[in-house]
Amino acid sequence: MEDCQRLQVRVPSLGAKAVRRLTESLIVLVMGAGAAAAKCQDAPGPGVDWSGCSKARLVLTGEDLTGTIFQRSLLTLSDFASSKMAGANLSETEVSRTRFEGADLSRADFTKALGWRANFGQANLNGAAFVSADMSRSNFAQVKAAGANFTKAELNRSDFSGADLTRASLTKAELARVLFQSSKISGADFSYSNLSRARLDGLDLQGVNFTGTYLFLTQIGGSDLSKATGLTQAQVDIACGTAQTKLPPGLAQPKSWPCKEEED
Repeated sequence: MEDCQRLQVRVPSLGAKAVRRLTESLIVLVMGAGAAAAKCQDAPGPGVDWSGCSKARLVLTGEDLTGTIFQRSLLTLSDFASSKMAGANLSETEVSRTRFEGADLSRADFTKALGWRANFGQANLNGAAFVSADMSRSNFAQVKAAGANFTKAELNRSDFSGADLTRASLTKAELARVLFQSSKISGADFSYSNLSRARLDGLDLQGVNFTGTYLFLTQIGGSDLSKATGLTQAQVDIACGTAQTKLPPGLAQPKSWPCKEEED
């Protein structure tokens, strides 16, 4: 009986400490969740922090969102056309089927973002980062992307026609069937990327780095590669050129040129 009384005395004492600690932890969690939820309700504007927020189907065309933080957010099916988003952080954010047409995304960060069929047409992407992003089947037509970083990005079947990719880094990127027609690519780095069946017809490829690039059936008809770097005869042999294609000194046009057109 005495032991039971001692036990009854001890248990409430220990329980009070545990309850107090649990209560303190719950207060911190509730306050944190409340703060996060409140943050997601903030009005759009320069520097707003919407990190981790679900904001699908937003319509924010022509807005000033300079420096906005969208990290790890959900922005699918949204519309940011013509908005000012310079320096915005969209790393690890999903932007599939989202419109950025004509937006200022200079120096924006799309590292590890997911953007299947996103639309960046005519956007300013100068100095933007798409490192390890998946932007397959997206529209980059006529973008300004000088010095942009697409290292290890997934860009298969995307459209870069008419884009300015001067000095852009596309090293180790997946670029199968990408359209680069009428683009400015001088000084770009395609080293160790996959350009199979991509279209580089009629381009000035001065200073472009093709070291280790996979050029299986890559269309280079009429292109000037005379000052490109890193090219080998083995790469040229599996590419598709024409009699008008200019190659670096020491490389010869293979007898297989011109290649037979293949259907997608």
